[in-house]
Amino acid sequence: MPYIEPHGHMVSRTTDDYERMALAGCQVICEPAFWAGFDRASAHGFYDYFRQITEYEPKRAARFGIQHFCWLCINPKEAEDTKLADEVIALIPQFLHLPNVLGIGEIGLNKNSRNELRIFEQHVQLAQDHNQLVLIHTPHLEDKLKGTKLIVQALKNFPKITPDRVIIDHVEEHTIDHVLDQGFWAGITLYPESKCTPHRAIDMLEHRRAERIWMNSACDWGVSDPLAVPKTMQAMRQRGWSPEMIQQVAWENPRTFMAQGGKFSL
Repeated sequence: MPYIEPHGHMVSRTTDDYERMALAGCQVICEPAFWAGFDRASAHGFYDYFRQITEYEPKRAARFGIQHFCWLCINPKEAEDTKLADEVIALIPQFLHLPNVLGIGEIGLNKNSRNELRIFEQHVQLAQDHNQLVLIHTPHLEDKLKGTKLIVQALKNFPKITPDRVIIDHVEEHTIDHVLDQGFWAGITLYPESKCTPHRAIDMLEHRRAERIWMNSACDWGVSDPLAVPKTMQAMRQRGWSPEMIQQVAWENPRTFMAQGGKFSL
C-alpha cells in the first residue's frame, strides 16, 4: 500500500534508507528543516543547508522513484542565538518560490524559553506575510502540554494563520485533544526511544477517528526508524483496520493538508 512520509530528515539518512522506504511503498517524503546535530556557526551554513534540501535531496530521492518536498526554518534548538536566528529567517524568502518548498517548519519550542517564543513568532509572521503553511515542533524533554498551549496562544495573534493550515507535530495522549479541539491538524511521531510506539499511535487515532491526523517517523540523526510508518500500517491491519482507513491516515490526510499550499502534487 502506498504511503507518504510527511516528516523525515533525509539529509541524515543513507541511500539504503531511501531504497528501503521505496520498497515499503513510500512515494513521497517531506523534509522539515532541522537541527544538524550540532549548532551551526553562521547563516552561511543554513544557506547551504537550504540549498541541500531544495536542490540535492530531491535528486537523491528521485533515484528511487520518490518525490521530495521540504519546509524551511531555523529549528527551535538553535533559537537561543537570536542574532543568528534573525539572519537565517532573512534568508528564507528567497527560497519560498521554489516548487518543492511547502512552507515554514518545523518551528516551535524546545525548552519553552522566551527567546524560542520570540523566534517562533517571527517565523509565523513570515508565514503570514507569504501565505505559507506551517509545521510546528512541540517539546520533548520539557513540559509538552505547556509548550503546546504557549504555541496555540501565540498563533491567535496572527489572524491570517488559520488553524486548518497549521499542523502541530509530536502530539501525545495529553496534548492531542487540545490541538484538534482548537481546529489544528496533529502529527503523531513514531520513535523507538521517545515519542510514540505504534500501538500508542493507533490508540490515539482510534480515539479521534483519524481526524485531521498524520503519522510520521521524523527519522533523523538519532536512534530512529525510517520505516516506522509502514510498520505502524501493518500494526493497524493486525488491529482490524480496513485498507481504506489505513490509506486515510497514511495517504489522504497528509495529502489533503499539504495540498492546501498549492505546490503539493502527486
